[in-house]
Amino acid sequence: MFDIQKVTIDWAGRPLTLETGRLARQADGAVLATYGETTVLATAVAERTVRPGVDFFPLTVNYEEKYYAAGKIPGGFLKREGRPSEHETLTSRLIDRPIRPLFADGFKNETQVIATVLSYDMENQPDIVAMVAASAALTLSGVPFMGPIGAARVGLLNGELVLNPVLDEIGESALDLVVAGTGEAVLMVESEAQELSEEQMLEAVMFGHKGFQPVIDAIIELAEKAAKEPWELKPDESDRYAAEIRARAEAPLREAYQIAQKLPRLERIAEIKSEIINDLTPEDDDGTEKVLIASVFKALESEIVRGNILKTGKRIDGRDLRTVRPITAQVGVLPRAHGSALFTRGETQALCVTTLGTGDDEKFIDALEGNYKQHFMLHYNFPPYSVGETGRIGSPGRREIGHGKLAWRAIHPMLPPKEQFPYTVRVVSEITESNGSSSMATVCGASLSLMDAGVPLKRPVAGIAMGLIKEGDEFAVLSDILGDEDHLGDMDFKVAGTAQGVTSLQMDIKISGITEEIMKVALEQAKEGRMHILGEMAKALPEARAQMGEYAPKIQTISIPVDKIREVIGQGGSVVRSIVEETGAKIDIEDDGTVKVASANQESIDAAIKRIKEIASDPEIGEIYQGKVVKVMDFGAFVNFFGARDGLVHISQLADHRVKQTSDIVKEGDIVWVKLLGIDERGKVRLSMKAVDQETGKEIPRDTAQAS
Repeated sequence: MFDIQKVTIDWAGRPLTLETGRLARQADGAVLATYGETTVLATAVAERTVRPGVDFFPLTVNYEEKYYAAGKIPGGFLKREGRPSEHETLTSRLIDRPIRPLFADGFKNETQVIATVLSYDMENQPDIVAMVAASAALTLSGVPFMGPIGAARVGLLNGELVLNPVLDEIGESALDLVVAGTGEAVLMVESEAQELSEEQMLEAVMFGHKGFQPVIDAIIELAEKAAKEPWELKPDESDRYAAEIRARAEAPLREAYQIAQKLPRLERIAEIKSEIINDLTPEDDDGTEKVLIASVFKALESEIVRGNILKTGKRIDGRDLRTVRPITAQVGVLPRAHGSALFTRGETQALCVTTLGTGDDEKFIDALEGNYKQHFMLHYNFPPYSVGETGRIGSPGRREIGHGKLAWRAIHPMLPPKEQFPYTVRVVSEITESNGSSSMATVCGASLSLMDAGVPLKRPVAGIAMGLIKEGDEFAVLSDILGDEDHLGDMDFKVAGTAQGVTSLQMDIKISGITEEIMKVALEQAKEGRMHILGEMAKALPEARAQMGEYAPKIQTISIPVDKIREVIGQGGSVVRSIVEETGAKIDIEDDGTVKVASANQESIDAAIKRIKEIASDPEIGEIYQGKVVKVMDFGAFVNFFGARDGLVHISQLADHRVKQTSDIVKEGDIVWVKLLGIDERGKVRLSMKAVDQETGKEIPRDTAQAS
């Protein structure tokens, strides 16, 4: 019934098994990949026909984590998996980026890849397994996919590179790098690093590339057993229009690409394109010919821009290959924000705002490996007006989530430890203009806004996007790319870091891969650009402010005995709620007895800490306390003097003279000063009022009291 085919290899000390023929047999390609005890099912399906008028390759990648994979039941009311988490969205992008450039030119059939995590062993992370499974499924499917690709994670432990470190090792690693590519070249890199050098990053990329070669061999071996017949592609018909479009559009396009400003240039190009399409499209066209004409026009655009750069070394806006566009950086641009910065580089601009909060504001994450909290968040927004367009406004898309995470990875290694800076930190980047690398503008703006808020970053962080134009063996690496250079180029290579090293590296390739030589040139050129940008940022703010702004919350941390936590919280949280209501401060109590008290008002913090200490500590004999008379009796008065603790002031201790009735001296509600005389073995507390000056709260010397 089942025609099961398997290939098993030893990969980084653990077995990797690729299996097909048992599950999802109606998909074009289906592979069950198991690494250790982490199992992912990847399927690939493509439509047999192309929708008329489609002018792009409609590829969708969906990565799904099923909670049963880790023996968990989902949280929430519905108790089932819902909308994709941020991690699932990022992993979907991670799979998409290296496979997209390997589909044959002209293939526009709608294609969907679904990777489902079925089992997770809490050691071998499923994202790498999903990338391998997706590559294998596409290779077996018969669709025109020029793979396979391999993928691997690289860590740096004790100065040594490690292939596919397990989950616990990642937390101790100075590097978390994912690399994917073919047997010949690298296609994609995603990483977070602890200020590593360019040489170390390049070594790690090539280490990972070498490390996944056995996986590519295993996929090829499986394909030899079970691959379907390859699809036939329709012949390229662009030659029918190439000569006429060149004759009519080449000269005006060359003139248009001499316009330095983005919007006037795009308007002129759109006019030329519209005229060509209107003149050449047949009246009975169902959209197919229009798409073909547009693709030929784009190819001519690409040839002009790329040819100019390779021949002259000059770019669309007149810059040479290495020059960064003019930079303006400002901080403190929003009066009520805890920290803010406006970073402008050419026609790209990011308004970054930092908000400081307490433990109550931490982000709760329900993940396969368990629940945890995150105290640093970075959110990126890309409104349509930033590129002079109208469009949808709503929840963030995959691109916005991806760009935000890239900036998060760049900044995260430079944040102070939570023990040193006990705040929850949120940065929001609003892209107000865009013409190339708004994600790297976000890194720069976020760094400045954090320092403006008084967050003690270890060092400022800057980022730069590099591009590539490659024709044959000839290539040019471009610093600080424009939107058109990204659109018509071969590489998007983003490097972020400090003056001491790289904190994040992301690379996407639109061609079949790049060599170690090109990456080395790009990294060296990126370092030069990054140092220049850091210098421009320093003109606005060279380091974090020593004091936080007046509107930022202040947090003080104290420690109480663990056995006193219950008393501070009270039944159902009643005690801590009353402290919050009375003082206006926020209170966060951790299991180890650490208490964080936050407020924008120092008096609120002091009042809350005083109350907490009164509850969590024991009164000392001989000390003086202020208290409130809560009950008057014939034999004396009971005074609440230390949190919830009461003590008796005997009638003989009310005053330095004979007292006939307690009510002659005090009544309920009076605020009095008392001295703690002692606590007997039954816990009864003895207090004295006559030993304390009731006006000053100071102890009356014993000889003076006796003399009087």
